[in-house]
Amino acid sequence: MLRLSQYIRTAIQISDSSVPEIPDRRSRAPLQNRGPVVIWNLIRRCNLTCRHCYASAVDKDFPGELTTAQVFKTMENLRDFNVPVLILSGGEPLMRPDIFDISAYAKELGFYVALSSNGTLIDDKNIDQIANANYDYVGISLDGLHETHDYFRRLEGGFDLALRGARLCRDADLPVGIRFTMTRENYQDLPGLLDLVEREQIDKFYFSHLNYAGRGNHNRKDHAFYNMTREALLMIFARCEAEIKAGIHRDYVTGNNDADGVFLKFWIDQNYPAASEKIGNLLKRWGGNASGVNVANIDNLGNVHPDTMWWQHTLGNVLQRPFSDIWQDTSDPLLAGLKQRPRAVGGRCGECKYLEICGGNTRTRAYQLTGDPWAEDPGCYLDDGELGISGQYERIKTVPFAATKRQGQVEYPSCPR
Repeated sequence: MLRLSQYIRTAIQISDSSVPEIPDRRSRAPLQNRGPVVIWNLIRRCNLTCRHCYASAVDKDFPGELTTAQVFKTMENLRDFNVPVLILSGGEPLMRPDIFDISAYAKELGFYVALSSNGTLIDDKNIDQIANANYDYVGISLDGLHETHDYFRRLEGGFDLALRGARLCRDADLPVGIRFTMTRENYQDLPGLLDLVEREQIDKFYFSHLNYAGRGNHNRKDHAFYNMTREALLMIFARCEAEIKAGIHRDYVTGNNDADGVFLKFWIDQNYPAASEKIGNLLKRWGGNASGVNVANIDNLGNVHPDTMWWQHTLGNVLQRPFSDIWQDTSDPLLAGLKQRPRAVGGRCGECKYLEICGGNTRTRAYQLTGDPWAEDPGCYLDDGELGISGQYERIKTVPFAATKRQGQVEYPSCPR
């Protein structure tokens, strides 16, 4: 995850010292003693069947999911391993009967606790329980405005329900954010969604690139063209910049495409050249893709994965071995390769002069298209010339967009690359 607001604010401060610093509200253990952020799919059941769900969740019970006691025991190991953050996800985590018991114990153990929800089940009946859980953050997904969101979520009225959930969390003084995964079919809603986030006084906007996992893998033909991605990011950069200058405190972050860090550096170089060296060094410290290093996933059965998009590869199970043992066992070739710096990536990624910033980007996209987790990431939207690449590599192509589309869907030009 790339926290755009921090870098853009720093760049502006270098040019204008009157812009105040905003401290990071999340307390962090020293990096050298810190375990990974753990995204935990506590339940696979969901009341929705979203078109791009990486967990392929449906509204039914899945056997073998961890009991409350097993979750508690695993959390104790995570605490001892200095895991700083737990993101409680699903499926829809609010469908798990013990979600508030789990949340309370996670807070007692000292974790930064986030709830990742589709928002539709947050209502007047449970908002007090959600508020009393004192989540450090609640993330709610919107895939566009009314019609678009309902199409993606396969639920008429789903947009209104999700927005109601976000409003209830906001009014309960819980930090709340909107997540948006961009594809060709919802790109046109991004400006309106940014306006909605501003109008509703939402704390965070998380822009996610489509990754090839679960139903998202089946829908990779809808992966946004490179020029659309660039246009979307420039729109977000400009919105973030304007709000910082206006004294508005909102976080903008991106995820699932670490080329964003390089693209941000290009934008900083052009707009705040005095901050270029400092931002470049900060981005190198960030290091790009954190799968298998600073990000981990536990699924509903207790299987451990390098991140949420790697469910096809299991490192171990917390019912058989402690998470801390699994995460440090580099006898697994994939985990060892992910932890290696620099990673032994090939193609364009291997020659890219900004590998130190992006870390080789998202390995799951490379794996899904080639069967090789170390091939170039086909989701990189930057030019060979920008990246200092000789051009000797033939780019891996994403699956062409389907000719069919929903009635009224806007056509966007393809990128010539």
